[in-house]
Amino acid sequence: MTADELATWAVDGVERVLAHVADLTDDQLVAPLLPTINPLLWEIGHIAWFQELFVLRRASGHDPILPFGDAIYDSGAIPHDTRWRLRLPSREDTVDYVRTVGQRVADVVADSDTSDVARHFARYTVHHHDTHSEALTYTRQTLGLPLPPLSGLTDATVDFGVADDDWAGDVRIGGGRFYLGGMMGDPFVYDNEKWAHPVDVEPFDMAKVPVTQGEFADFIEDGGYTTPHLWSDNGRWVAETGARHPLYWRRGDDGWQRRHFDAWVPLEPDHPVHFVCWWEADAFARWAGRRLPTEAEWEFAACSGARHKPTYPWGDELPKPHQAATDWLGKGTVPVGVCASGETPEGVRHLIGNVWEWTATDFYGYPNFERDAYGENSQQFFGERKVLRGGGWATRGRYLRNTMRNYFTHERQDVIAGFRTCAR
Repeated sequence: MTADELATWAVDGVERVLAHVADLTDDQLVAPLLPTINPLLWEIGHIAWFQELFVLRRASGHDPILPFGDAIYDSGAIPHDTRWRLRLPSREDTVDYVRTVGQRVADVVADSDTSDVARHFARYTVHHHDTHSEALTYTRQTLGLPLPPLSGLTDATVDFGVADDDWAGDVRIGGGRFYLGGMMGDPFVYDNEKWAHPVDVEPFDMAKVPVTQGEFADFIEDGGYTTPHLWSDNGRWVAETGARHPLYWRRGDDGWQRRHFDAWVPLEPDHPVHFVCWWEADAFARWAGRRLPTEAEWEFAACSGARHKPTYPWGDELPKPHQAATDWLGKGTVPVGVCASGETPEGVRHLIGNVWEWTATDFYGYPNFERDAYGENSQQFFGERKVLRGGGWATRGRYLRNTMRNYFTHERQDVIAGFRTCAR
């Protein structure tokens, strides 16, 4: 990646974050206090503060732009609920701060005298922007807000290729020894991907595509939510929540519907199910007589077991629509029959994009784990979460790779997460 490309990413990351909130009122920027979201005005300020801290202040020696920034934007020091009670800069001042930081970072990156350390943290913070732009998508869905007006995205028509019917069934993956995790020569990895280590994977059969909405509706109709033995916690989560279907589903006069931001739409039987938690994914797999893949199996499938792993199943080039549904280009999920060009050589499709995929694996550090400078990224969550892989339709393609690990607690239903299964 050139310095100019990274500088462009820095500005683009800022503008994408701001576009996610540009149409909202000042009251909507506060948002109700919920455990899975942040006040949006605080969140966009935090994103800029994080970038300023790591790139401008620590790596480049600049003085703070906001003398009080550490006191209001440090997510590691400020408890979640306290963020609603802080005295924050105005909307105008916050937007100005976000743009000022982004432009200064772009200028630093483009300077020929800038260190590789500063450029590393510039990329790190661009991906922090990417993480939060996706989180803002979840927030809008949670609150029932409309689609954000993202120029060139929500107003565009995108061709993901012709949908085919050749997506049912399993693909045989031969297994073998490969290296799970990121390599030291990779352009960028997070600490939880460090470092690649040998893993033996037995041959397995993996579904060609993620589980669809139509298939999940069959699970519901067959009493999936009312059959405790299908649930690995013996039905405790279902009993505690009263869930009888995915969070954003309801029965309409003509069948199942799901809420897409502020609109109820008919179920799309050939789209992947999403906004389901790990308990729901695991219960479906048990009902189907199948199982969730381990993350080692998932990564083996994505890179075809290669020792020198490509960034994506198709190679190292950023995703294009005919390969993967990412970057908000579809304004939602796409049919599992499209994106055929993104298949692995073995024929597994949608490993990148469309929906994040729950795995059977608990989130822990790898044997050669090295904590990043941002120490709160991973280690504090070890043993408490499940690993997800692949990315969703609202994830930036530049953020994703075959080795990328996401991680959420079992009960989270607000994430663009679905799953695929493997034969037992």
